[in-house]
Amino acid sequence: MERLPPYLLKKVRLGGETFELKRLLRSLDVTTVCEQALCPNISECFEAGELTFMIMGSVCTRNCGFCGVPGGRPIALDPEEPDKVTAAAKRLKLRYIVITSVTRDDLPDGGAAHFAACIRSLRKTLPRAGLEVLIPDFEGDLDSLRTVLKERPDVLGHNMETVRRLYPLARTGSDYTRSLKVLENSRRSSSGIMVKSGFMVGLGETEDEIRELMRDIRATGCEMLTIGHYLPPTIKNLPLVRPIPPEKFEEYREQALALGFRSVHSGIFVRSSHHAFEQLREARGEKPGKENYEK
Repeated sequence: MERLPPYLLKKVRLGGETFELKRLLRSLDVTTVCEQALCPNISECFEAGELTFMIMGSVCTRNCGFCGVPGGRPIALDPEEPDKVTAAAKRLKLRYIVITSVTRDDLPDGGAAHFAACIRSLRKTLPRAGLEVLIPDFEGDLDSLRTVLKERPDVLGHNMETVRRLYPLARTGSDYTRSLKVLENSRRSSSGIMVKSGFMVGLGETEDEIRELMRDIRATGCEMLTIGHYLPPTIKNLPLVRPIPPEKFEEYREQALALGFRSVHSGIFVRSSHHAFEQLREARGEKPGKENYEK
C-alpha cells in the first residue's frame, strides 16, 4: 500500500476519555458505528460527547467494499436494545442522539420496526433530545420507510456513498436509483423532518460524476449533505484510487450550496454523523449549539 499524503492522516487517541467512554458503552451493552466502522474521528468525537449508536448487531447482510463493518450472518434482534440505547443516552446526558444500523436484508421489514421502537423509547424518556436516524434502503420498501418516518425523527438520513458508476463495485446489493428513491420518498412522506445524505470521494470518481451525484441528491428534495474522503478501514477494503486535496472540499461545498442545500459539511474527515447536531442547527438557521452532552 502506498504511503498516504499527510493531509489524510489523523491521530487517534485511544486512552483517556476515549477509553473511559468505550468501557462505559460496553457496560451498558450498546454498540457504536464509531468503533465498528473504525472511524478516524473516534477520539475527537468521543472526547466531545458525540457518538452514533449502531443497532441490530454488528454484522451486515451486505458486504460493501468501502465499509469496515463485517458482512455475514447477523444475530437475532435484541428486543431490549431500544431500552439499552435509551439508558445509554440518558446516562451520557446526550442532547442529540444519532442512530444507524447494519443492513438487515434477512428481516421482512429490514429492521424498520426496530428503528421505530428505538425512537419511541427515546422520545418517551428523553423528550427534549434531538434525534437523527441514518437508515439502510430497506430494499426500497415504502411501508418500512413510513414505519420509521411515522415516529418523527428530527433528521432522516440515507447515504448515497458514491457515484452511479461505482455502485456495483462499492455498494454490493445496493442500487443507485433505489437509494435516490429513499431520499425522495422521505421528503414526500414527511413534513418537518430534515432529509440528509452523504457521499465520499477518492474511489476514482470524476468531477462530472460528482456534480451529477450532487444534482441527483438535491433533486430528491434532500436538504442536508455531507462530503468526506474515503479512507480504507482495512487492507481488505477497496483501495484508495486518488487522494483528493483539502482545498477541493471547499469547492464541493460551494457547488452543493449553489444547488440549494441548506447545510453542507465537506472535508477530509467529514462523516455522515460528524457534528450532526451542529449541522442540524445550521440547516435550521439557528446559532451554533453547545457541546452535545454535559461532562
